[in-house]
Amino acid sequence: MRGLLAGLIAGLLAGVFAFAFGEPKVDAAIAIEEAAAPPAAADEEPPLVSRDGQKAGLFLATGLYGVALGGLFAVGFALLRRRLRTPDDTRAALGLAAAGLVGVVLVPWVKYPPNPPAVGDPSTIDQRTASYLAILVIGVVAVWASVLAFRSLRSGAAEWLRLTAGLGAFLLVVVIGFVLLPNIDEVSATFPASLLWNFRLTSLGTQVVMWAVLGLTFGALTARRRSPVTEAEMRSATV
Repeated sequence: MRGLLAGLIAGLLAGVFAFAFGEPKVDAAIAIEEAAAPPAAADEEPPLVSRDGQKAGLFLATGLYGVALGGLFAVGFALLRRRLRTPDDTRAALGLAAAGLVGVVLVPWVKYPPNPPAVGDPSTIDQRTASYLAILVIGVVAVWASVLAFRSLRSGAAEWLRLTAGLGAFLLVVVIGFVLLPNIDEVSATFPASLLWNFRLTSLGTQVVMWAVLGLTFGALTARRRSPVTEAEMRSATV
C-alpha cells in the first residue's frame, strides 16, 4: 500500500511537470504535422479525443503509471532490502530509485530518445518497440552487473577501485547493447532541432520527477518504527 500511494503521488507530480513543460512542445509538434498534411476532406471525422481531453487524461495516465510503478518498486524493495547495504530505509529507497532511473530510463533514453508527434514512420513501429524493450532489459542488466562488479572486490579494496570496477562493468554491458541493437533515426531534416531536443529533455525530466518523488515518498512512508536493519544482518544477507 505504501508503494501504491508513493507511486500515485509521484505519478501526479510527474503529470504536473509534463503538463507544464511537455504539452506546449506536443502542441507545437502537432501544428507542424498538421501544416505538412494535405488539406482535410470535408467529411473527415473529428478525432475521438480532443487535445483538451488528452491533456486532462495526461494526469490519469501518469497517475496509473505511477501506481503500477510504485507497486513494482515496493515488491523490489521488499525482496532486495537486506541486500541494500544501509540501515536507513530512506537511503535504501533512494538508492533503488536511482538504480531504476539509470537502468530503466537513462540507458534507453540515450539509445532511443523519445520523439514528438510528426516524427517516426508507422511502418517501423514493431521494430522500434522490440528494440526499445531490448535496450530496457540491457539497462537493467547493466545496473545489476555494475553492482556485482562493485561488490566482487573485497571490502578492504580501495573505494576508487571498486567504483571503477562497477562503472567499467556498467559501460561494458551498455556499449555491447548499443553496438548490437540497430540505430533508428527517423527525424526529418526539416523538423526544428530545438523543438526536438526540448521535447526529449522534458520527457527525461518527467521521468526524473517520477523516480525521485517515488524514492523520497516511499522512503518517508517506509521509515520503520522498529529497530533498523543492523550491519550484521546486512552482512549475513549478502553472504
